[in-house]
Amino acid sequence: MNDPQRFSSARPVKIEIRNPRIIIAIDGHSGCGKSTTAKKVASHLGYIYVDTGAMYRAVTLYFLRNHISFTDLPAIDEALATISISFQFNPETNGNEIHLNGVNVENEIRKLEIANAVPVVSAIPAVRRMMVAIQQKLGRNRGIVMDGRDIGTKVFPEAELKIFMTADALIRAERRQLELQQKGEVVALAEILENIRKRDHLDTTRAESPLRQASDAELLDTSFMTIDEQVRWVVRACENRIELVTEPALTDLQYEG
Repeated sequence: MNDPQRFSSARPVKIEIRNPRIIIAIDGHSGCGKSTTAKKVASHLGYIYVDTGAMYRAVTLYFLRNHISFTDLPAIDEALATISISFQFNPETNGNEIHLNGVNVENEIRKLEIANAVPVVSAIPAVRRMMVAIQQKLGRNRGIVMDGRDIGTKVFPEAELKIFMTADALIRAERRQLELQQKGEVVALAEILENIRKRDHLDTTRAESPLRQASDAELLDTSFMTIDEQVRWVVRACENRIELVTEPALTDLQYEG
């Protein structure tokens, strides 16, 4: 027979979760290394990585290919109803690549034409609502690293770890130019810098989910950091955050038997 005297309410039960799966939200300016860093962090932790910028680029690609005016709201709504976006693993690149209506468009969305137009498309409320809904669905099981511009403020305001990345605009332009050169594209540095500054302005001033640092986000300036240094910084921040994650008390009784 149970002895009620063997229970005490002196200490609550507190069980620590050794390896909890959390949401890591990485926001910041274009060209800071968000996507590359987030991808490597996810691989290190065994988490899912989602490049939300690629999602907006895919929508932009669809609009341009189908001559959808960025101001024709009825046409935009009709187009969004026909768009399907998914990520599929490519063993050759060892990464998830974006598919638009079943077709791999990973390379097409990285062109400067798309980069120039995506700030306008991503500011369209209907587009953002659709993308946010997809992103929240992808992260419902946690264990995810997601980068973008409104992840910590709009998509996952409850994320356990939020990071806001920034870097000098000229350094970001130089990085972007090198990236394009490696893909065989030659673009003047001045043109890339203008695109980055324009995008920064549009991202931070748009009415719908503007780019801003969440009040509880950690700031990471990557101007003089390598990708490996960025990854180590984020992994350490994640490990520190995980140590703080515990399961709430299950009962007010502590068994003393």
